[in-house]
Amino acid sequence: MPTQEQMKSALQAYVDGFNSGDPAAVTALFADGAVVVDPVGDPPMEGRAAIEEFYGNAVAAGAKLSLDGPVRGSHGDRAAMAFTVHVTGMRIRVIDVMTFGADGKIVRMEAHWGPDDIEH
Repeated sequence: MPTQEQMKSALQAYVDGFNSGDPAAVTALFADGAVVVDPVGDPPMEGRAAIEEFYGNAVAAGAKLSLDGPVRGSHGDRAAMAFTVHVTGMRIRVIDVMTFGADGKIVRMEAHWGPDDIEH
């Protein structure tokens, strides 16, 4: 099982990768067979190619992230963070819940946000 330190460090690296405009740094945090659900309720994106395209597009759009509080661990293989996505003309308030493999790579990402969490 990944340690709390591994999971929290990975989520900080996720934010840092976004904010430095480096989608490769973000996607490197994911396992090869990972699943991304963003937002929860949309169909999942599965596999390296889909995840690279998703994060490449998000970074190309100029998205920047600011944490709304500290990254939270768990007594298991998940960690979560509340943050705000700043992208041209809007802000989206999000909570991401990440599930990690034993090697510390993200195997599942679920982004929790809905229509009421978008500010124009």
